[in-house]
Amino acid sequence: MRLAAPGQPMLALQVQRPLDAPSVPDEGSDVLYVHGSTFGADLSVFYRFDGRSWADALNDAGHTVWGLDWTGYGHSERYPHNATGPVGRMADVLPQLHRAIAAIRAHNGDRPVALIAHSWGASVAAAYASLHPQDVRALVLFGPIVTRTPVGNATPAAAPVSSHYPVSLWAQYRRFVEDVPRGQPQVLNEAHFQDWGHAYLATDPMAATRSPPSVWTPAGPGADVQAWWSGNWLYEPARVEVPTLLVRGEWDSLCTDADAATLLAALGSTHKADCRIARATHLMHLESQRGVLYHHTNTFLQDLMTTHTQESV
Repeated sequence: MRLAAPGQPMLALQVQRPLDAPSVPDEGSDVLYVHGSTFGADLSVFYRFDGRSWADALNDAGHTVWGLDWTGYGHSERYPHNATGPVGRMADVLPQLHRAIAAIRAHNGDRPVALIAHSWGASVAAAYASLHPQDVRALVLFGPIVTRTPVGNATPAAAPVSSHYPVSLWAQYRRFVEDVPRGQPQVLNEAHFQDWGHAYLATDPMAATRSPPSVWTPAGPGADVQAWWSGNWLYEPARVEVPTLLVRGEWDSLCTDADAATLLAALGSTHKADCRIARATHLMHLESQRGVLYHHTNTFLQDLMTTHTQESV
């Protein structure tokens, strides 16, 4: 599905429904996946390892799965080549998320959706829920980036000033290995990464023209991360009142125990939970423990649906 609006970039919104889905799904059955800063929905929620994706697992639990590509990613329109300054910051993409949710609600009887969101995208989803609580039924924040208070005289790295930056396959590979403790088995299947890496480079037709081959990636998310790690929230977490699951890997250096405690304490929701998955890093949805991630996500969403059904009786 292509979302077009006058003066706005074209957005790609994909959908995968359960095989036995009714024409108008039951309340609570729509899930929108919100991706992180370096790759879109095709390479995350819809990507199949050994014939099975996260979307397949969600379908099996009765959910219709939607996946949005931000401007600059996947099947969505790219930013202009002459763009200046980091593009794709939270302020840029919140209206894009609003367009996607409005399109979903136009197809599902105007029911709110659950957001499953990763990394920088998880913080964008939380910000959206703080502004538009009527649109969001629940949040699953997977490895969210959380504000950090600089320690002592530590100075966070400078925010990017260019509009984009190249991300090579080696840079992606490092993310799977750098947080795994020495002596522990790798969390990444090499054959899987070979296939995934080929698909990743294929998202940018110009990737092979760079040395090394790389994907031209919006720099806005990096600017947001530097703002968060300089002590700025960029949204009001106390206004996030929807049920929220924070799920993260044991070895995730971007969402640590301290980060999780900070976010959970700041959220306004009275229904919030923290789930730490063993032997997993920031990219566990592509790792050997991904099935555990699927299970905890489905359990959280199913419990909400059961509670809603009981309250409605």
